[in-house]
Amino acid sequence: MVGDGMVIRRIVIRAADVVFLKGIVEAHEGIAQVFAENGGDLTLAAPADRQAELDQLVDSLLLEIPGHPRP
Repeated sequence: MVGDGMVIRRIVIRAADVVFLKGIVEAHEGIAQVFAENGGDLTLAAPADRQAELDQLVDSLLLEIPGHPRP
């Protein structure tokens, strides 16, 4: 699912917020794909050339949604 030329960001949010987050990511015109590993344990994958956009989006989302980055 995630291959060469992709960057990933892992975050943990409440399971109840997953649908909201997915909707926001989808509204950003293909910036990333969201993979749910277990409830609110998510991986966001984006093309490497959109890394700055992905980082900005993740930072903004974590200001709005209770959660934290995962190493």
